[in-house]
Amino acid sequence: MNRSPRVAAVGGGLALLALLGLLLVLQRPRVERSGEGATGTLPPVTTEAEESPEASQGAPAIPILLVPGWLDTARDLAALRIRLLGAGWPADHVEAVTFEEPTGSNRVHADELASAVDGLLARTGAEELDIIAHSMGGLATRWYLSTRPQPPVRKAIFLGSPHRGTLAAHLAWGDGRDEMMPDSPFLDTLNTRAPAPGGVEALTIRTAVDTHIVPGESATLPGVPDYELCCPTHPGLLRDDEVFALILDFLEGA
Repeated sequence: MNRSPRVAAVGGGLALLALLGLLLVLQRPRVERSGEGATGTLPPVTTEAEESPEASQGAPAIPILLVPGWLDTARDLAALRIRLLGAGWPADHVEAVTFEEPTGSNRVHADELASAVDGLLARTGAEELDIIAHSMGGLATRWYLSTRPQPPVRKAIFLGSPHRGTLAAHLAWGDGRDEMMPDSPFLDTLNTRAPAPGGVEALTIRTAVDTHIVPGESATLPGVPDYELCCPTHPGLLRDDEVFALILDFLEGA
């Protein structure tokens, strides 16, 4: 018996979602194999790097908050955090966020981000911090920056963030999926505001082979310096040597 067109369409849609799930699993960074996919080898994890008083004494004073993308958690940011510790930041000055619902709304994520900012500043005694946001985490970061009066943020780095949406959102789910759709009401509202409030320096970094941010130009912001590299993957932006060099230059004022 021939299947009806509706049944065939549903079956095809399920097959497409299954393929997407496989691709997401394959492309998610694996911390235990942290050197794979990067242009070099990551610094080894050492207890001394986190606990040495000498490392803390010469470290930058500005704390850093790492913000994950859609479906990701703090675990996916571990490799980047390790590299920052190796570059001189003390362990208590670099914190990664895990949202309660990783595929949820950026508005809700922005509220969680506000709590994380306040907590990190309180623990370190600093007056301001820097933010490095990956993928959809950049949208929550921008919503936070644009809805808080005088946010205590010095610099913000956006790694492959879909500032004007992405066609790949058609294959995602959750409230974050709806907000990442091109011309979504959320993005229409967000992009009527300044890319970053006065006093906050911003930078965008993207890859020429990004299959998550389509079109690639969506990862840029008007008036904000932008770097397009070849050719880390979308999750590879968190581990690539050249990306990390740009991050350090920007955070250190170059």
